[in-house]
Amino acid sequence: MIENEETCGNAELPHTAEVSEKRKLVSCSAGFKETLSDEDLQGRLEQPDNDGSYELPTLFSLVVQRHEGETCEGRFLVEGAACFEGGHMYKGMFSKGLMNGHGVFTRAGGLKYEGQFVRNIPMGQGTYTWPDGSSYQGEVCNGIRHGTGTYKCANGVSYRGQWDQGKRHGKGTVYYNQEKTSWYKGDWVKNNREGWGVRRYPSGNIYSGEWKNNLRHGKGTMRWLKLGQKYDGMWQNGLQHGQGTHVWLLRRADMSQYFQSNHYIGDFVQGQRHGQGAFYYAGGAIYEGEWRNNRKHGEGKFTFKDGHVFKGQFVDDQMMTNNLSGRRAPTPLCGAFPLSGRESSISAPDVTLNIEHLLDKIPDRNRETERKQVDFAVLGQYSELRSVYSFYSRLGNAPSPDNIFLLSRLQLWRLLKDCNIHHHHITLTQIDHFIREDATTAEIHSPFTTLLLRRFLSCLVVLAYHIYHNDMVSQTNLLATCFSKLMTDDILPNSKNVKGFLFRQPDCSVVVVNYLQKCWEVYQAFCKVRASPRDDQTMTCRQLLWMFKDLHLLDNKLTAARLLKIITAESRDPSCLSSCVDLEITFLEFLEVLVGSAEVKCQPVSEGHKEEGQLLSSPDAEARRDLPETGKSLDTAESSTTQDVDSQRDVKTNINVKPQSAVSSLLPGHTQEHRCEGKGTQVGGKEAKEHKSELWIQTIHHFFTHFFFPAFEYNQLVSKNIKEEKLHQEAQRPSLPG
Repeated sequence: MIENEETCGNAELPHTAEVSEKRKLVSCSAGFKETLSDEDLQGRLEQPDNDGSYELPTLFSLVVQRHEGETCEGRFLVEGAACFEGGHMYKGMFSKGLMNGHGVFTRAGGLKYEGQFVRNIPMGQGTYTWPDGSSYQGEVCNGIRHGTGTYKCANGVSYRGQWDQGKRHGKGTVYYNQEKTSWYKGDWVKNNREGWGVRRYPSGNIYSGEWKNNLRHGKGTMRWLKLGQKYDGMWQNGLQHGQGTHVWLLRRADMSQYFQSNHYIGDFVQGQRHGQGAFYYAGGAIYEGEWRNNRKHGEGKFTFKDGHVFKGQFVDDQMMTNNLSGRRAPTPLCGAFPLSGRESSISAPDVTLNIEHLLDKIPDRNRETERKQVDFAVLGQYSELRSVYSFYSRLGNAPSPDNIFLLSRLQLWRLLKDCNIHHHHITLTQIDHFIREDATTAEIHSPFTTLLLRRFLSCLVVLAYHIYHNDMVSQTNLLATCFSKLMTDDILPNSKNVKGFLFRQPDCSVVVVNYLQKCWEVYQAFCKVRASPRDDQTMTCRQLLWMFKDLHLLDNKLTAARLLKIITAESRDPSCLSSCVDLEITFLEFLEVLVGSAEVKCQPVSEGHKEEGQLLSSPDAEARRDLPETGKSLDTAESSTTQDVDSQRDVKTNINVKPQSAVSSLLPGHTQEHRCEGKGTQVGGKEAKEHKSELWIQTIHHFFTHFFFPAFEYNQLVSKNIKEEKLHQEAQRPSLPG
């Protein structure tokens, strides 16, 4: 589905100037002022009326103090120079004692005019230069800009076009910056944009159409390039008002445009869809009817993309329908009904609950009612669940143009952990089997498996049944009741509050994702095939502890006690360590432990954080603390963990297993004295946050590239040599006589 119908139906128009903070961009003493009330949309050019203080009126009142040049009967002739009272000066042509012809007049304040004079009046072609560097070159009449000319402000603003009595009037072009990326070309009336014109805003957005009093007014077209939207229709005082068409140009992640787009055709009032209108969705659905404040409200008809039609009342974008009790209730547009056949339908056919195996547990006479009730329960939570799906599907992903991602199983595990589902005496690996549908064993444990929204909804219904069905006193509407309890007790209060080590810092988690594939290979390598009918290739906490021991990752900072604390950080009872060592863990839990261990083993040390072993971003404050090396319960748990496996690890070989320091020394440019600790600086505010993120990224990178992956590769090499040695020894044994 290209765009969700409800989302598109609520698509907001770009903000109008009236609700944006006004911002002065350009000011100039020569009379140009550009005031933008949201540079992308409004744009307004204002200029005070230019009076005699800015230009040169008639100069009959000037009194000459000194003159250089020929005179006749006291009148100045031909070319000369004159100084006037007040400090004004003129140099140029005279005729009969008056400035006449070409000359240069400089006022005491610095304003200079060079050009034609007629009987002491600037007239014809001339150039004004103001003290701040602004200038005007063009036609002048009676000392005022009149005709065609070019004005350039000292800060880069310029106007070229027609003037009338000192004001921009007629056809003209204004450039609002030196780069000439912000401009207006069109009609002017007494310094205001009025008539027809094209405005390009600094953002690149373009409006072409009619103007009045510096506002978009009349018929026009606006294109918002970054938003991917276009409006073509009537405007009033800068806002969409009247009949118009608004188009949302949807784009894929690779920036190629979709073949179809969402678009609305109908009435607008003060910038909002209001009145009669039709919304055509890119996915094929259509709404025709009444609107109020950008929402479907009143009588309308909604045609779903599968051809199903609802006709009736809408309230705030929701259909008013009869529920099972016969009462009128709002239903999100994502819902398509009535239900039919064996399919439990939500919205269009691409959102279908797959809960047939649960319905088989319900008596035949009650199945239809159960199906309908759980449909309505899911419909009531659809908007929130879609938001949850979108939120978690973005975790660990770099932003894309459309920010639309499929939910991976890794992200689903994080959601379930955040909602404390594992506190219901159920593990994530057990949940994987409950919701597996027709997936293979490899798929249900892979972090890369994706789930569509419809499957995500089905998973929640199935999960709710397995958690709560034994607690329900009444078996009536069992599935809907269990689902509602899951939502109110677990999902709604806890979702979007991300815990754990991996995704708590969204900008940094993208870095860890770069190591995802390699970590998955390590996880698979250390998984043991369990003796069960499922033949699951999974890992337990006990095996995870042994992995750290085999890879020689434990040291005086990352001790076994601290490692156990990291493993149990999100457990319901972190103090009960011995009960969790045989629990199966998913790849998410495996990866969370790696990240948490990296923060302990390779923690950067700064002036303000010198406590050894302190974590940068732990989900549990207890996991941040230095733990005693000889805690009784931890020692007992560690002892019981190791003793059971010691007998299986006693393989004699001539190959010496090197400690981690030796492994590290084999790395290029790496010495045994190398420490993970880095030097930090005390900074504040935004810089402090960026500094902390940078240190965290360096910590993770160093742990994986200098410790974990080299240790794993060395371990694999040792294991390979051990196997080859055993095969060689077996081959050397003398065969027993027949």
